[in-house]
Amino acid sequence: MLSRYQPIADAIATLFSPYAEVALHDLASQKLVYIANNYSQRELGEDSNLSDLQFDQHSQVIGPYQKRNWDGRQLRSISTVLRDDNKQPVGLLCINLDITVFESAKAALDLLLSGHQLQPQPEVLFQDDWQERINTYTHHWLQQQQLTLATLSNIDRRKLIEALYQQGAFNGKNAAGYVAKILNIGRATVYNHLKNIKKS
Repeated sequence: MLSRYQPIADAIATLFSPYAEVALHDLASQKLVYIANNYSQRELGEDSNLSDLQFDQHSQVIGPYQKRNWDGRQLRSISTVLRDDNKQPVGLLCINLDITVFESAKAALDLLLSGHQLQPQPEVLFQDDWQERINTYTHHWLQQQQLTLATLSNIDRRKLIEALYQQGAFNGKNAAGYVAKILNIGRATVYNHLKNIKKS
């Protein structure tokens, strides 16, 4: 009965190789009957040790929950109840995902992106940086409008150009060309929008 699930176990273990181990447990015998990518070094036929897993007749998925491998690696596990044609539980398919490498990567990223050593932008460098001001304002405007540069319509672009104009963004030399580059439109289009804004 449980043998029909072995290809599924193999597929999951292969997809997430080498981080996933997938085990099949027989509830009747309380034994481990199949294991794919066996990094826990368990043996077929050994006790399943399922006493900690509580489920009733309606249980489908148990977890996710934390486990510790024999070598100290942190695992995140989830189990699904396997049923026969009469909807009676006959086995468990357990996926053990080794998250150690992900935890290490997360810690490294947190350290890199924490910003605890960042200092405020030095005024001597940024007081005349109109490009920085355009970037900052554009970012905030897009967030407020729940838009991205890639999703802007022509109407949205006109609205953004007008908002930038109201902020004095075009006082800098070549600012129109810079905005045109950001919006992926021609410089002439920006000039035309500005001309219409000034007329209104």
